Amino acid sequence: MGEYEDTIKDIEKSLGIVPGFMKALPKEALIQDWPLFKRYTLEETDIPAKYRELMSLAVAANLKCPYCQLFHKSVAHMMGANEEEFAETTFLASFTTRWSAMIHAQHYDYDTFAKELHQIGEYLKKDA
Repeated sequence: MGEYEDTIKDIEKSLGIVPGFMKALPKEALIQDWPLFKRYTLEETDIPAKYRELMSLAVAANLKCPYCQLFHKSVAHMMGANEEEFAETTFLASFTTRWSAMIHAQHYDYDTFAKELHQIGEYLKKDA
């Protein structure tokens, strides 16, 4: 059996179906991408699955991708995320984007920003 057929069988074994969006990919792309998708969606990594999905949901919100939002919110929910965590994720997604926009609009000097961040870190370490 070929690599593509083995990949298709593994997807079906792992997900119960082979989603159409995966079938629509070029065969070589699916062969390459499926192991990464499986690893970072279905398996344990250094970052617990619920937190990976909440991070991905924040990214999806900023991309404004309804597919990614539905996928990552659904998987995060399956991994135990609750409404309070979704609310905080939503806020953090907007919060990061808002501050990024303000700093970029100022054309704030990156080296100054890095220096100030280091100073803040040193200050906060003193109280920790």
